Amino acid sequence: MLQPLRDIFPANNHPNLLVGLTKADDAAVYQLDDQQAIISTTDFFPPVVDDPYDFGAIAAANALSDIYAMGGEVLFAINLVAFPENLDKEILREILRGGAEKVAEAGGVIAGGHSVSDKEPKYGLAVTGRIDPNKVKTKGGARPGDVLVLTKPLGVGVVTTALKREITSEADVETAVSSMKMLNKQAAIAAQNADAASMTDITGFGLLGHAQEMAKNGDVDFHFQADKLPFLPGAKSYAEAGAFPGGMGRNLIHFEEHVTFAESVPELIQHMLYTPETSGGLLVAVPSDNIHKFLADCDTAVEIGHVSAGNGHLWVE
Repeated sequence: MLQPLRDIFPANNHPNLLVGLTKADDAAVYQLDDQQAIISTTDFFPPVVDDPYDFGAIAAANALSDIYAMGGEVLFAINLVAFPENLDKEILREILRGGAEKVAEAGGVIAGGHSVSDKEPKYGLAVTGRIDPNKVKTKGGARPGDVLVLTKPLGVGVVTTALKREITSEADVETAVSSMKMLNKQAAIAAQNADAASMTDITGFGLLGHAQEMAKNGDVDFHFQADKLPFLPGAKSYAEAGAFPGGMGRNLIHFEEHVTFAESVPELIQHMLYTPETSGGLLVAVPSDNIHKFLADCDTAVEIGHVSAGNGHLWVE
């Protein structure tokens, strides 16, 4: 589907476009001069939780995350809104307030927006950030010997699916919402301070899908230790109850040829690693000499594996 765009905009015709359509990545990066590049990204989706304010904050944090996944800082954002004409406008007011407060927390500003009438509410942002062009963190920079760290626990996908089925506890939902609302700003700063080689944020393709893109782009293999992977409270129980979103099956079909599980890894855990996440953490490849510095700077991070020479394969052991 994207091939016509690549034909119209050949990469070699746009040397200032440092990150574009050539390889999968989290945001576009366009160099302005020797010291500055702009980062551009967008994301929006329908509600994943019931509270309008929380939905707005989660959607905003999710969109802002792509700026952090490139190692940048947020400048400003544009609201993207779809809203039914028959819904109370106070709901939309709360969605926008949640998004605006999250952008303010990121150090940015809402500079405008666009809205359309739709049968289902949807909200997100188009975000602009900036970065030193020499410090861009792409998906393809991981090197053999790097340590893999994850900065948020997994399991949002099964918790929010269980919420729709009304089988969750209030405490588990609150913890998942807090995780989704948390910005990846601290993790991005830690990655820059530790000279991390590569990173991405964990969203719709699940841990394994996004990890495979990193490994493929870097011509390396990733090794994960299953017993070190962090999960949200209640997530495994909801998975045992079958609360998997439809995206899990699609991710499994698409990525399973690139993944090898040890016999000791239960099928339930395998499926959870394919499950889509919303506003997940950053998966970061950190030089082994700097791992203690990264963990000290990002108190939510957990070491989960390492990088070896290879060709884009994942090993879960």
